[in-house]
Amino acid sequence: MLKIIRMGGCHMSDQKCHEEYIRRIHKVQDYIEHHLGKSLSIEELSNAAGFSKFHFSRIFQGMLQEPLAHYVNRIRMENALFLLAHRADKNMTDIAYELGLSDSAVFSRAFKNFYGVSPREYRKEYSKNCKDSFLLSEYNKDTAKKELEGNLFPVIGQITIANMEEKQVAYVRHIGTYESLAIAYGGLMQSLLDYAKNQHLLVDGQNLPLAMYHDNPEFVEASQFRTSLCLTVPENIRIQEDGIFGMMKLEGGLYAVGHFQIQMEQYSDAWNYMYQEWIAGSGYVPRNSYPFEVYCNNPYANESHIHEVDIYVPIEPILF
Repeated sequence: MLKIIRMGGCHMSDQKCHEEYIRRIHKVQDYIEHHLGKSLSIEELSNAAGFSKFHFSRIFQGMLQEPLAHYVNRIRMENALFLLAHRADKNMTDIAYELGLSDSAVFSRAFKNFYGVSPREYRKEYSKNCKDSFLLSEYNKDTAKKELEGNLFPVIGQITIANMEEKQVAYVRHIGTYESLAIAYGGLMQSLLDYAKNQHLLVDGQNLPLAMYHDNPEFVEASQFRTSLCLTVPENIRIQEDGIFGMMKLEGGLYAVGHFQIQMEQYSDAWNYMYQEWIAGSGYVPRNSYPFEVYCNNPYANESHIHEVDIYVPIEPILF
């Protein structure tokens, strides 16, 4: 049973909540700048910011409109420009180590990918032209960022806060890209429904279909994404597992629930709204658990193919 506590919002002012998020982002920016010589793992940076590792990269991109990995690389490359121009005493290996890169070859590839010239070429041209600026291509903004410009939140949902009890679910798991999941979804969900029927797991009104996302796209290879397609099953019914279908617990606790009516191609917009617009002023931070989608209708039963979906993001109160 879901207990609705109140509508999305914050006991403190929205402005204060937003400022707390900005403070944490500033804190991790400072940490990055002072630790460029380290590997800067997602665990390290999320700890510095005081956010859950699982959700941190989404929050960072939502606040700065720049992916975390791009940001770290950009800061490294901007520091590289200074070192190449003004520290002739440092060779390519010295600079690589100072920027937290494993060797000069890795540094050279990163620099050329970023600016379009090799670091040696840049140093040579800067030395030749002295104070005259050596023309460099503008930082290549990622495609996702470009798409957001001028149309930041094309989808807006109603947000509630829910306290959910732990639930058991039967599931079938998919490993692979979200594109391959979209192709396999219909067959997988039908096989799950057939399995549930054969195992007498179906109880009228008590089997919610949902998709749980185990991996964050920012730090896992797309081919390794794990998605569990699930059906909730009443606790008093025992789920018989086999090699394909399993049983697990859906963690209870506080969730931000975004209620959306969207087209198939708007799922990413709905997720962006949750992470980029709503959460920064909510008074909550995501906790280290898995988000999931609950499907509330059959979109193909209506002519408009509208998907009624609830997006659940596990949260906990922000600590000042």
